[in-house]
Amino acid sequence: MGLFGRKNDDTTPAATGPVNPDLAALSGDYTIDPAHTTIGFVARHAMVTNVKGSFTESSGTLHLDGADPSKSTASIDITMTSIDTGSADRDTHLKSSDFFKTDEFPTMTFRSTSAEALGGDDYRITGDLTILGTTKPLTIDLEFNGSATDPFGNERVGFEGKSELLRSDWGLTWNAALETGGVLVSDKIKLTFDVSAIKNAA
Repeated sequence: MGLFGRKNDDTTPAATGPVNPDLAALSGDYTIDPAHTTIGFVARHAMVTNVKGSFTESSGTLHLDGADPSKSTASIDITMTSIDTGSADRDTHLKSSDFFKTDEFPTMTFRSTSAEALGGDDYRITGDLTILGTTKPLTIDLEFNGSATDPFGNERVGFEGKSELLRSDWGLTWNAALETGGVLVSDKIKLTFDVSAIKNAA
């Protein structure tokens, strides 16, 4: 039985490589490793190019249930002042009252409400995303990247994911009109997640 209810294929010939261990053994509680986790975003700028950024400070927990994937959960807190787009002036603007109002709302949070296996290494998790005090549902498509024991003896799991949202749904409406038509900042934002988590000691 796999991590989210997926069965291992015991018929795979040994010549194709080592057989994956029973992923159900990975069930348990995990702490997200912020040093090896990236939460990124992409916004269209001036209708013609993409601006990429990330939040460099986050914390959170995962609960993985190999017997019943619907009981798997995720909780993530993101420090909004850690936003980094490669431009100090742009980052300052994003922290201001035009956008994230980081003095008033220092944290963005995600709390899962459901999880499901889609087949293979693909999963989907839905939860409540809170920005600027507004909470709306967000669904994230995830791929399980595997597990490993690092040189320090930590049991790790890794996931990468993606999602999209309309920032206006969370009250992020600042914009500027372009002379050629359109607006400076897209409403649609693409999100990316690369998460590494360490299993808690029993």
